[in-house]
Amino acid sequence: MADRSGDVKRILVVGGGLIGARHMQAVLRHDTCSLVGLVDPSAAVASPPDVRRYSDMADVAAPVDGVILATPTHMHAAQGALAADRGWHILVEKPVASNVAEAQALSHAVHRAGVGSLVGHHRRYHASVQHLKDFIAQGGIGTAVTATLIWAMRKPDSYFQDNWRTTDGSPVLINLVHDIDILRFILGEISAVAALRGAGHRGSNRIETGAIALAFDSGATGTISFADTTPSPWGFEAGTGENPNIGTTGQDMFWITGTKGAVSYPSLTVWSGSDWGTPATSHRLAQRKDTRAPLDAQLDHFIDVMDGATPLIDVADATRTLETALQIETQLSSQNTGDEHARSALA
Repeated sequence: MADRSGDVKRILVVGGGLIGARHMQAVLRHDTCSLVGLVDPSAAVASPPDVRRYSDMADVAAPVDGVILATPTHMHAAQGALAADRGWHILVEKPVASNVAEAQALSHAVHRAGVGSLVGHHRRYHASVQHLKDFIAQGGIGTAVTATLIWAMRKPDSYFQDNWRTTDGSPVLINLVHDIDILRFILGEISAVAALRGAGHRGSNRIETGAIALAFDSGATGTISFADTTPSPWGFEAGTGENPNIGTTGQDMFWITGTKGAVSYPSLTVWSGSDWGTPATSHRLAQRKDTRAPLDAQLDHFIDVMDGATPLIDVADATRTLETALQIETQLSSQNTGDEHARSALA
């Protein structure tokens, strides 16, 4: 980590919604950051006391070192390019952009301006995720062969009422984009995807459930099963307890097999054996503990990126995660929803 003693970074937050508010609090409690202000045109959006408000990024005349973009996805590319042109380092929330062309344009703008970029795939900052990545990379289960991941939970009906999610709330770009990024982070680049769409259960044309097959450059394969209509214990948030709005179960939801064993996450239970004639045995790795909440660790790293450190995930890297997610979304969107079999309501 870079030496930040005496070097206070001036941070501007753009977008004062749920995640923007969390970013502002992280900046305010950080001992080497100062919050320049909040950019948000809505008077209904609250801001901390004594924090200057702007309606547009163009109105900001105060010195800024870095900007955190916590705005709707379709605004990321244009706002990021504007920030880069002003010489501001950028931390942009996920997904990095609405489409690959916009993401690539933002990557070019960042490179042209010579500023640092970071994308908010905050799961990479979990100590347990980094432990799993290191364990796989060091051959802890030999060569990775398969990966199986489940994200399944029942979102409340209110989540979809009177907002854009009613018709455009597919969990692929809202939720699975995180899981896709973790798979890339741990197992390497994804070379091919195939997706099957399940029937809807809320009486809408929105993507709700499905199954995804993945091929990795390494030769490993993987699957993701997903649903936002079922109250299951399996999902990253439920397993790790990272989201206070989602009940914690502590259940494993990610399994990797290899030529010398297998491992499950988040328990980091390792299984080993010889062949099918001998029962596999298990033990748990001594877990690394988070010393900082992932959002705070991400801000620490953003400060380092402003000082020249290599980003854990920059715009170009996040574009590859977005590209895979969009390929899956396109395949699912093109398929018959099976609405004639959809349930009129959830029990």
